[in-house]
Amino acid sequence: MGRPFVFSAPSGAGKTTIVDNLRETVSSIGYSVSHTSRELRGSEKDGIHYHFVGRKTFSRMAASGAFVEWAEVYGNLYGTSFSSLDAQITQGFDVLLDLDPQGAENIKKHYPDSVLVYILPPSLEILEKRLQGRGTDDEKAMKLRLEKALNDIKSCVWYDYVIINDDLETAIGDARSIVTSERCRTTRQAQKIRELFGVSFP
Repeated sequence: MGRPFVFSAPSGAGKTTIVDNLRETVSSIGYSVSHTSRELRGSEKDGIHYHFVGRKTFSRMAASGAFVEWAEVYGNLYGTSFSSLDAQITQGFDVLLDLDPQGAENIKKHYPDSVLVYILPPSLEILEKRLQGRGTDDEKAMKLRLEKALNDIKSCVWYDYVIINDDLETAIGDARSIVTSERCRTTRQAQKIRELFGVSFP
């Protein structure tokens, strides 16, 4: 069985870059494609970036218990379905998820062996510069993102791991190390030990 690896971070901390690198370089790892009620943007593709559904459809799915977690963010609904997550975990794939702290908490509730990783910027000043460099937000949106970032950062204390992204390559290396070390846990290796040496455990 695989397990979920949840990555959270304030906007601009580098989470997407780190997760994308893990998807490309780590073997036997999957990615959870979330459902959302928002419209497609730019070159996004349905089923690859998100499962794009109407708000009514999303609400029906939520009411029927289809989502492990879901939330409204900046007026749009986002959720992780049990079916998309379980399909990969039962095949032995570890699954990367890109979620906010509320979503991470719900994943941990339903999947106690999940691993939660919080990515921090070196400082709020640098975070603000990174967001400004994107050039995608007006002053009001920027202020909202920074306020939300400061509030979300308080949640990092109950995550399993924290990565401070001061240097991107180092942060990527830290993330890979977390996945590797979790895969080396005795509980993950028990079945292989049984097969290799024919021993049983109490």
